[in-house]
Parts: sequence; C-alpha cells; structure tokens
Amino acid sequence: MRILAVVHSEEGPPGTFADVVAERGDRLETWRPHVDAAPPPVDAHDAVMVFGGGMHVDQEAEHPWLTGERVYLRGLLDREVPVLGVCLGAQLLAGAAGAAVGPAARPEIGWCEVERTADDPVLGALPARFPAFQWHFYAFEVPAGGRELARSAVCPQAFRLGRAWGVQFHPEVTREIVASWVAEAPDEAPEGLLSETAERIGEWTRLGRFLCAAFLDEAS
Repeated sequence: MRILAVVHSEEGPPGTFADVVAERGDRLETWRPHVDAAPPPVDAHDAVMVFGGGMHVDQEAEHPWLTGERVYLRGLLDREVPVLGVCLGAQLLAGAAGAAVGPAARPEIGWCEVERTADDPVLGALPARFPAFQWHFYAFEVPAGGRELARSAVCPQAFRLGRAWGVQFHPEVTREIVASWVAEAPDEAPEGLLSETAERIGEWTRLGRFLCAAFLDEAS
C-alpha cells in the first residue's frame, strides 16, 4: 500500500509507525503542511496517518497552513480514505468532521490511565485499560455520527468515524522522541518522566505497533 504520513514538525515524526509500514513492505511518503506548498490529491494514498505538533488547532493566524490541512482532511473523510489521527492529528480530524476542539479541562502530560469504552478492530489491539503516553493541552469531542472508543479521566481519548480513527495519546513515540520533547519543554514535563518512560516504553512500543498494524489491516 501507499501510505501518507502528515508531519507537522521535525520533533513529531512517525516513530515506530514508520517501522511497521516498512516491515509490511508498504511505501511511506511524507507531507509537511508547514513546509510544502500544497497537499497531495485526496485519492493519492491508500491510507493517511496524521501526527502531532506543538501548535493548537485554533492558531490559524500563527500557522495559516492549518486551514488548508483541515480542508484536505475533510476531503479524506468525504472520500472515505482510511485515516488515523494522533494527538493534534486527531484534533484536526475531529474538527474537520465538525466536532468541537478546545482547551482540555487540564493538560495531560506523561503516563495517564486510559480505558477503552467500545470494541473496535483498531483500538481492540490495546488492552481494556492501559497507561498511555500523552502530551496535550487541547482535547476533541467525538464527531456527530462517530463513536467514542476510549477515554481518560480528563477527556475522550479515541473515536471512530467511518474509516477514520483519532487517538489523543501518542502510540508512535519512542524513548528518543520523548527525551527530545522533554529537552524542548522541560518546564512542562512532570518530574521523573524520563525514568518512568524508560520503564514503560518497551511495552508501549509493542502496543503502538499493534495499533498501527491493526489500522493498516483495516485500510488494506
């Protein structure tokens, strides 16, 4: 398959998801909306994965490319192209579907407990309850016609709308990615995050790979 990774910054790469795509023999291409002039055609890829970023969905004035990306995501939804949004990517996807997105009741940064709320072929790759790596200040509501798949004590954590999935947590991160985020924003990171990540990242990587593979299976 031909897979597109939508990457919003150098600090937010596909991580372990790129490894899964390569191991399956699929082709991974990248669109960087903050750099590239225009998105690819909505029918150019078999599946799209939209990753995170340090900006917020309502910062079009600072990041005018957000408007064009939202139009692109709306086109994917209309064409029923399989999409998986992660953190900012999930928020943009929810917003493109008409759902409310805004500041969360409180930030979630670090390892936070998440509970699945419905069965699903993609989110079913994860346990019923699990500690998930998070780094977000905003949250999405589930789009009309969609289904909540997971939540935390703070906000919805996953939804499905047709052939589109969004997750608020970060199943793609590696230990190196987390370390780079802590180095970039040390005042935001809770104390002991790096040591806790060292303990948890092996299992989290395994679950993230399962989630990515389940999405690609559904897309194929």
